[in-house]
Amino acid sequence: MSDQPNGLPVAKHHMKQWNKLKAENSWTMFKVISEFVDGFERLNKIGPCISIFGSARTKPDNLYYKKAVEISRLLTEEGWGVITGGGPGIMEAGNKGASLYGGISVGLNIYLPFEQNHNQFVDHDKNLEHRYFFVRKVMFVKYAQGFVVMPGGFGTMDEMFEVLTLIQTQRIDKVPVILVGKAYWTGLMDWIKAVMLEQEHNVNPDDLDLFSIVDEPEEVVRIVREFYAEGTNVRPNYELE
Repeated sequence: MSDQPNGLPVAKHHMKQWNKLKAENSWTMFKVISEFVDGFERLNKIGPCISIFGSARTKPDNLYYKKAVEISRLLTEEGWGVITGGGPGIMEAGNKGASLYGGISVGLNIYLPFEQNHNQFVDHDKNLEHRYFFVRKVMFVKYAQGFVVMPGGFGTMDEMFEVLTLIQTQRIDKVPVILVGKAYWTGLMDWIKAVMLEQEHNVNPDDLDLFSIVDEPEEVVRIVREFYAEGTNVRPNYELE
C-alpha cells in the first residue's frame, strides 16, 4: 500500500491482464514491413497523383458518381494520375475516369470481411492489396499531390480528417484538399466553425483554410491548377528526417 497526499493508505487494485496472446502476433511487424516495401517499390514508379475519396455505396446513376468520373477525366487531361481505394462506388468512378481517358489508374484495395474486390478500371499493374488500413492510408498520402473528397461515410471521414491533421501539424506539405458537394458538406463545416472553432476553440481560424468546398468538376481542376501554378514543388509526402 502507498499513501495519498493526505497521508491515508491507498489500496492497490487488481489490474486486468490479457487472457492470451498468440505467438504469431510477434511476427505482425514483418507483415507490416513487407506491405510497406511492396507499396513503396510499386508506387515509386508512378508520377504525381491525386487521391479521390468517397463512398463505396454510391451507384453509377448517382450524381456524385458521374461527377467523380468527370473530375478524374479532367485531372487525367492535366497530367495527374488518380489513386482510389480500388473498390466500388466513388472509387470505381475515379478509376473509370482515369482509365477510359488514358490516364494512370491506381487502386489501393483492402481486405474486408465482406470481401471488397478491386474494380475493373484499376490498371492491372497498379492494383495493391492491403491487410492494414494504416499502411493503406500512408500509400494514399505519400504519392498524392492533392485530395478530392466526395460524399461518403465513416471511412471517407477518417481519410479526410487524417489528411487535414497531417497538413495542420505540418507532417506533410500543404496541398489542395477539395470537398465536392456543398449540399453534403456544408452542415458538417458549419458545425466545425460554430462548435469546434467558436464554442470550444479546438481549432484555429486558419485551419478552416486547409480545404475548399465546391460543386463542379471544373472547380476542382481549377484549384489544383492554380495551386501548382504558383511554383509549389511536386514531390512525395512524408519526407521526414
